[in-house]
Amino acid sequence: MAEVLHLFQALAHGQPVREFEEAFAVANKGFKDCVHGRPGSSRQLLLVDVETLEEFGIVPGRVKENITTRGIKLEGLSMGQRMRIGEALLEITKECQPCHQMDAIRQGLQEALRGRRGILCRVVESGQIRRGDSIEIVQWQEPGKIPTRAQEAAR
Repeated sequence: MAEVLHLFQALAHGQPVREFEEAFAVANKGFKDCVHGRPGSSRQLLLVDVETLEEFGIVPGRVKENITTRGIKLEGLSMGQRMRIGEALLEITKECQPCHQMDAIRQGLQEALRGRRGILCRVVESGQIRRGDSIEIVQWQEPGKIPTRAQEAAR
């Protein structure tokens, strides 16, 4: 089962992220109190899987992800794909390209993480996300339509 393992927010620029038990995802922004969330941005939330972090010996939160996942292969997901995490609905906007800050963690990490840095999402529907929440890939017959919770429950 795919699930949320950790939740992180940056409360001030230039500071390490802090871990929380829950966070509120705001539609078209990101996490409510995170300084990196911006309306209209394609980089509202960063998801990274713990399996990749463990492979490279990186502690969760060190690469400044918002959500650390377990049990889902993020690099196998498609751009535009939607997922329900807790009460929120997210849409994958793009792959996260590793930047020079990865080499500050460990020399050569920027290149080693190419194609494995995680995925960036926008928040389509607001909602609370908690540690341990399941992650459900949302499949829809009609592209471009955002499902309501009632439609999801009826499936």
